[in-house]
Amino acid sequence: MSRLPGKRARPVLRGDRCSNATVLPDEIWFGIITRQSIRRGRYSSVHVLIKQILGYINSWNTNAKPFTWTATADEILAKVRLVQTRVKKLVNDNSK
Repeated sequence: MSRLPGKRARPVLRGDRCSNATVLPDEIWFGIITRQSIRRGRYSSVHVLIKQILGYINSWNTNAKPFTWTATADEILAKVRLVQTRVKKLVNDNSK
């Protein structure tokens, strides 16, 4: 990443971000940390926020528990079929 004088460096995203296999665990983790830690506090500075996040991560790692699926494959597939049916109905209703 090159920088021009007086310009901020722009991040370059690489990789296939469409793959749910890699995105889903990230989204779950950031959702958890946001709900359980970040939204619950008031922070006087970015430094205080960073300390809170690092403290939460250390606590999470100390008491780590793996994510477990609570739905069966059949339940998940039934929900997918239901959503597909509803989306098709919406598309058909909007095309009239």
